[in-house]
Amino acid sequence: MRLRNHSTWLAACALAAILTVALAPLQAAVHPPKLQYQITTLGNGLRVILSEDHSTPIVHVSVTYHVGSKNERAGRTGFAHLFEHMMFKGSKNVEPESHTSIVASVGGRSNAFTTEDETVFWQTLPSHYLPLALWLEADRMATLRVDDEAFRREREVVKEERRMRVENQPYGRLSEIIFDHAFTVHPYKHPTIGSMVDLEAASIADVREFHQTYYVPENATVTIVGDFEAEQTLQMVNQYLARVPKAKRPVPRDLPKEPPQTKERRAVVEEAWPLPAVVVAYHITYDGHPDAYPLHIAAKILSDGQSARIPRELVYNKRLALTAFGSGNIIEDPNLFYAVAIVQPGQTPEAAERALIAEFEKMAQQPVTEGELQRAKNQWSRDYIVSRESNEDKARHLAHAAVIHNDITTADGEFEIFMNVTRDDVQRVAKTYFTPNNRVVLHILPKGGSR
Repeated sequence: MRLRNHSTWLAACALAAILTVALAPLQAAVHPPKLQYQITTLGNGLRVILSEDHSTPIVHVSVTYHVGSKNERAGRTGFAHLFEHMMFKGSKNVEPESHTSIVASVGGRSNAFTTEDETVFWQTLPSHYLPLALWLEADRMATLRVDDEAFRREREVVKEERRMRVENQPYGRLSEIIFDHAFTVHPYKHPTIGSMVDLEAASIADVREFHQTYYVPENATVTIVGDFEAEQTLQMVNQYLARVPKAKRPVPRDLPKEPPQTKERRAVVEEAWPLPAVVVAYHITYDGHPDAYPLHIAAKILSDGQSARIPRELVYNKRLALTAFGSGNIIEDPNLFYAVAIVQPGQTPEAAERALIAEFEKMAQQPVTEGELQRAKNQWSRDYIVSRESNEDKARHLAHAAVIHNDITTADGEFEIFMNVTRDDVQRVAKTYFTPNNRVVLHILPKGGSR
C-alpha cells in the first residue's frame, strides 16, 4: 500500500511539473547566436555580404536580384519567373543547362526561386570550389544568352508548369483569384508564374529589355556563407564580379500604389472545383513595419496548426469546412491577411463566411489568452531558430534583411521584437486591419452548381 501511494504521489508530482512548464509563460527565450558578417558595395553597385562559418568545409553562394513579379507591368506578367529559367540557358562561356551540371560534378547542388519581390539563384558546394561558383555567377550576370530559340523553348516549359501547378490542380487558381479581386492597381494583383495570355504575347525584345533593366549589378546582392577567409574571398569577388559592367540606366522603382480600400468588396466566382471555397481577406501592412510583428503572431494564433482558432472552430467544432487555413502574407509592399474555408458538403458558404469573420472580429474585440500568445511565440521562435541552421538558411536571413528591409541589422534584431509582442499589440493590429471596410469576401462556387 505504501508503495502504491508513493507511486501515485510521484506521478502526481510529475504531472504537476509538466503542466507547470507547459502552461507557465516562457521567462527567457533562448536567443539564437547572432550572425557574424561584413557587408560592402563594389564600384559597379553590387552589394556583397560575407559570413564566415568554419564548422564544415562547405560554402553557400547566392545572388539575390531585387526583382520579382511585382516589377512586371500589366500585359507582361511572368517575366521574373521566366528569367529564373533563362538564367540556366547558357552564357558566353557556359553551355545551356551546364551551370547546374558543373556544380553537381564537384559535389554541389544549385537551384533558384522567384517570389513577388526577388529572384534568387544559389549553389552550395565544397568550399575549395568557391572560385568556381563566383566565376559561374559572374559569367551569367555579364554575358547571359538571351536568344530567341531559348526564349521560345523556356516559354513553353513555363506554360506547361502553369498547367501542372495551377490549371490542372484542384483549387490551383485559388491564390490568383484572391489577389486579382483584392488588388486594383498594384502588381501583386497578378501571379508570379504569369498568365498564359501574357506568356504567349511576350516577345524576345520584351525579354531582353527586362533583363537589361533588372539583372544588373546595382540590383543584385551576393551573399556568401561558409568556410572561407573573408579577405581572400573579397579579393576573388572583386576579380570576378567587380568587372561586370554597370547598368546603363537606374533600376526603376516607380510601382503603382494600391489605394486604400474604403468599403467591403465582394464577389462570386465560378470554378471547376468539387466544393465551394469561401475567402475572407484584409489588406495589411508591409514586412518590417511595426505592425507586421504582431500580425505574424496573429497569423499563428488564427491558423498555424489544427489547434489554431480557424481550423479548430470551422473544421472540428462547427463542422462547416473540410479544411480551413489562413496566411498573413507579409512581404515588401502592403499585402493581404486571408483565411479560406473549403465548405463541408451539406453546409453553406454563407455559414462558413460568418464563422470566418467571427474569428477575425473576436480577435479585435477580445485580447488573446496568455496561453495562445505564448504558444504563438514558441512556434515563431522554433521556426526562426530552425530556419538559421544551415549556411543556406543564414544566407537567406542576411539577404532578406539587406534586400527587403534595406537594413541588414534586422537579420538579428527581429527576434527581440517578436518576443516582446503583447496581447494588447495583437488586439491593436486586429482592430486596425480586421475591419469591414478593409475586407474582401469571395465565394468561389463549383461551375454549374447551385448557389
